[in-house]
Amino acid sequence: MSDVPKTHPRYLSLTLRDKIVAGVAQGITSTHGLIAHGRGEAFDYLVGEATQPFAMEAIHAAAVMLLSAEHPIISVNGNVAALAPEGLIELGQVLNAPLEVNIFHTETGREQKIREHLQKHGASGVLMPTTEAQLSYIDSNRKFVHPEGILKADVVFVPLEDGDRCEALRKMGKDVVTVDLNPMSRTAKQASITIVDNVVRALPLLCEKSRELSSDVPAQDLLKRYSNAAVLQAALQHISRSGND
Repeated sequence: MSDVPKTHPRYLSLTLRDKIVAGVAQGITSTHGLIAHGRGEAFDYLVGEATQPFAMEAIHAAAVMLLSAEHPIISVNGNVAALAPEGLIELGQVLNAPLEVNIFHTETGREQKIREHLQKHGASGVLMPTTEAQLSYIDSNRKFVHPEGILKADVVFVPLEDGDRCEALRKMGKDVVTVDLNPMSRTAKQASITIVDNVVRALPLLCEKSRELSSDVPAQDLLKRYSNAAVLQAALQHISRSGND
């Protein structure tokens, strides 16, 4: 990590950049992930680098959906593994949901390095993609999944998702919960629930809300009232206002 002082006004943003750069050096994150992170950082400026009410609404709905799932799964790519391994592991424990590695760019050994990185941070079991289990409606490497993980899941939590696979998962009848700072992305529009927030802020809040609800029967009527389109519209309106401040 760099020697950015905590008093620096961009301290959090710069330390997150360091995590992504370190992920590349460790073979966890693809170099393409640097571009994706930069794009997300730009949108984070526009949402005010804070969790907004529309994100909290989505987090509440996401907690209900994940807790209600029969077979929830947490999909992990290189960027989110580098940025928030502890949050992924905590959420898996709260939901009793396994983590599964699934990536687009398959540099030699990167899937295994992500698995080892998660295990180093305390993950007890991490599912890996296999050629025996494949998703429909997609041709990239992300079609390869674990038969007891993403293939079997009814709800898939996919932070920092690839739009092609999100669309494929929805066509297969699965619900998708995602975290995406860009409310205009294909993933954001295709997902069942989109949390427009930085994943490092959203994950602890999702864990907290899931714990809060876990002792009660999830409120299914909340999901009936929830509108992802309305949440995305609220995010766009917030971004539009921020540009005029």
